[in-house]
Amino acid sequence: MTKQEDKDKKVNRRQKVVDPTKKSRRSLWILAGILTVVVIVCGIFGFKYMAARSALKENETVISDFTQRLSKQSYEELGHYFNKESMADANTSADAINERYQTIFSGIEANNISVKDVKVKKNDSGQYEFSYSLAMTTSLGKLEDLTYFGTITDKLIDWKPGLLLPGMTGQDKISVSVQKGARGEITDKDGNGLAINKDFQELGVVPEELGEGDEKTGHIEEIASTYDISVDTIEKAIAQSWVQPSYFVPLKVLSDEEAKKELPEAARTQAVNQRYYPLGEAAAHLIGYVGQVTAEDLESDDELSSESVIGKSGLEASYEKKLRAQDGGTIAITDKDGNQKEVLQQIEKKDGQTIQLTIDSKAQQIAYDELDGAAGSSVVMNPTDGSLMVLTSSPSFDPNLMTNGISQEDYDKYNNDPLLPFTNRFTNRYAPGSTFKTMTAAIGLDAGTINPSDVLTIDGLKWQKDSSWGNYMVTRVSDVSEVDLEKAMIYSDNIYMAQETLKMGQETFIKGLEKFIFGEKLELSFSMTPAQISNDGTLDSEILLADTGYGQGQLLISPIQQATMYTVFAQEGKLVYPKLEADAETKTKESVISKEAANRISDDLKEVVSNPNGTAHELASLNLSLAAKTGTAEIKEKQDETGQENSFLLAYNPDNKNYLMVTMLENRKEGQTATNHSVDLLKYLNQIK
Repeated sequence: MTKQEDKDKKVNRRQKVVDPTKKSRRSLWILAGILTVVVIVCGIFGFKYMAARSALKENETVISDFTQRLSKQSYEELGHYFNKESMADANTSADAINERYQTIFSGIEANNISVKDVKVKKNDSGQYEFSYSLAMTTSLGKLEDLTYFGTITDKLIDWKPGLLLPGMTGQDKISVSVQKGARGEITDKDGNGLAINKDFQELGVVPEELGEGDEKTGHIEEIASTYDISVDTIEKAIAQSWVQPSYFVPLKVLSDEEAKKELPEAARTQAVNQRYYPLGEAAAHLIGYVGQVTAEDLESDDELSSESVIGKSGLEASYEKKLRAQDGGTIAITDKDGNQKEVLQQIEKKDGQTIQLTIDSKAQQIAYDELDGAAGSSVVMNPTDGSLMVLTSSPSFDPNLMTNGISQEDYDKYNNDPLLPFTNRFTNRYAPGSTFKTMTAAIGLDAGTINPSDVLTIDGLKWQKDSSWGNYMVTRVSDVSEVDLEKAMIYSDNIYMAQETLKMGQETFIKGLEKFIFGEKLELSFSMTPAQISNDGTLDSEILLADTGYGQGQLLISPIQQATMYTVFAQEGKLVYPKLEADAETKTKESVISKEAANRISDDLKEVVSNPNGTAHELASLNLSLAAKTGTAEIKEKQDETGQENSFLLAYNPDNKNYLMVTMLENRKEGQTATNHSVDLLKYLNQIK
């Protein structure tokens, strides 16, 4: 063997020693071992993570369930969320904790409880901690940002008094002191009360004084029969969740007559200051009434408290922000001896504003009484400054019953009354009838289409322009052959007005009407739909144009809006806007009609009273300075049928110009007119200087 061969052989032996295949297998085994260790380690950590995450979720569920029941005021369910060891350490029980929650939260009159910012975490020592914030309304209003902290052991909350209200420890109590703010009053122009605060006797019972069994039943029945309260009402009152055996449970506010009755043995009374409406039914639709807040009220208005009384209708509701008082007082934590430790809520007492109206209480009462229960309304306005002196609607309801807690029986009587006593007729819109002829005539005079001395020859009680009107006829009451403007007013002639309106034409007539307040929203503190000329604002039908000229067609004008429009005749063409607050600015619209047209119409309206043929001549016997116009608007489906008739009277003193009155009767009975329901009111108004 040569040296080279021997050398090659040795190299081959060395190459076999470092075989790469064997080395690769060894590396794989090592890698597999490492991966196995990693998987095992990751599994251990993953298991621990999932277990920790599951535990956190379970503890979050505990706090979520607890706070949900707290926000729903389910106090009787809270105790079982606390662990027994922590309760035993505090020498308390689940039932005792439930009772403390009920007592404290009822005592501060907690409502609308809301929870936010709920957090649960595990601290460095392995203990689970939680926190949340609470907000609620109390007897003093909104109480916010109460922050709670606590711990959880074995998926149950560790009890501590600070979970009732932050800052409480041991046997601490809650002290509530309230200074009632006085709601602002509403007065008439002379300061006489229209909505006042008055002391009443409130009837109630103390449950432990009723006895048990038959004795309790007998006492409840005696109280129920004496004061016209149902037994069920009393039983529900004393079964309320906040009631304790020694608590006074209110049942109703007694009227002056009820307060004079002999008090049954188990009944009690206490003084209470409550809203009172001296004019009762006579001003109910105007003034409205107050009532207890609802849950919806509390949610929408942070300034309200659970015991707030707010306006529910009329001016009580419209002026709510001005009238509302703010109760003052303090909610504080005290120790078991009554020493104050921490103030949770403190509010300054504020009384509401007093609002003086332009209403004349005596005139308001006379107007209501004179309507005598008929469906109708009266509006009286001072045409010189717009002051509304009377706003009454009939039939009406007793706002004192509504405020004091109306019985279902009394409410049903109102609600089922076919004359609709809850309907406000001085804001409802109606076809104005013949009182509107004053406006048609004034527009025609200014447009030059009506010459007051021109005489129209009219034959019969029915008329139509031509055969294109089909069967439709304009009708009138008096068969007067020769009619000028003055006679048209005296006799209230529909045919004269229809013919003059057609002569005027749609464009001229609407242009004149638009100078008034059609489509305008008046600046008054109650809702009212603007007056309309027609459904679409046009008068492009000859029949509709003619009908509108004498106050029918599709005209819709409320009594307040009518009174406002008619001020032009007492103010020589200037329209005066109505106002209800005594200190409100007087607003006017100049030259709605000319001075000449206004004075001419006013002179004719004097004749409507003084002329024996005038439709308002019965007022002449009053020997008063009067200008007046009557009106009847008939509502029917077909021309030849009899329909509902609404009667109107416009009247004012053309000399003093210190009032202008519009009275309306809805669906008047035979022989009944707005005129004969206005006599006493006119007598009173003419005495005013």
